[in-house]
Amino acid sequence: MEAALGRVLVEACVDSVESAAAAQAGGAGRVELCDNLLEGGTTPSAGTIAVARERLTTIPLFVLVRPRGGDFLYGEAELDVMRRDIALARSLGADGVVTGALTPDGEVDVARTRRLVEHARPLRVTFHRAFDLTRDPAAALEAVVESGCDRVLTSGAAPNALAGLATIAALVRQAAGRIVILAGGGITEESAARVARETGVREVHVRGAVRVESAMRFRRPGITVGKPSTPDEYARTVTDPDRIRAVVEAVGREASEE
Repeated sequence: MEAALGRVLVEACVDSVESAAAAQAGGAGRVELCDNLLEGGTTPSAGTIAVARERLTTIPLFVLVRPRGGDFLYGEAELDVMRRDIALARSLGADGVVTGALTPDGEVDVARTRRLVEHARPLRVTFHRAFDLTRDPAAALEAVVESGCDRVLTSGAAPNALAGLATIAALVRQAAGRIVILAGGGITEESAARVARETGVREVHVRGAVRVESAMRFRRPGITVGKPSTPDEYARTVTDPDRIRAVVEAVGREASEE
């Protein structure tokens, strides 16, 4: 599919107020504000949302609502967190949210996603790249439409948008104007025009980041606060009550022996 390039909106995926302001200065048409991009993004703090909203004076601010890394299969407590985060984002002036949920069988959870969409209104809602982890992209698109989302972010169920060009183009045709297809996943200044031209999308999602060294002059050798991590949507770390109990018992024994 070859499309004549009209105006293509560029959405910048950012994880700080500094980056949000930089995206606006660079001409982005919208910002998606996230935290923890090493895990694919989680919900940013209230303070980050509030200050980003103050700094973004000319373009819309969308906020990622994802309570944790890992998969997109959520329990009721997590859905409660997401509803409260949506309400908070709305109260802080966000123009939209980016969210969604899957079933254990790799399908869009229409019922739960619809509840999130209804809770978000009148904000606009994007279904995030959980879409790319579904069993069947064509069926998933119909489910996202049914859920009431306004757009879907996708790499075409491929590692990146260039690899998913054919699928993204097919999704644009299938959508037929019922929902916006937002292409994302490794799109750069070198590939953005090609993605838009060959798929027909009118919106692209980019990171556009560069590495910036810390201004710290003193650097303690041999200590890192963060832990090395390889993102894995099919496993996550949770607290084990038995391990906590073992620590509590161990320090309790130590105190009793003193």
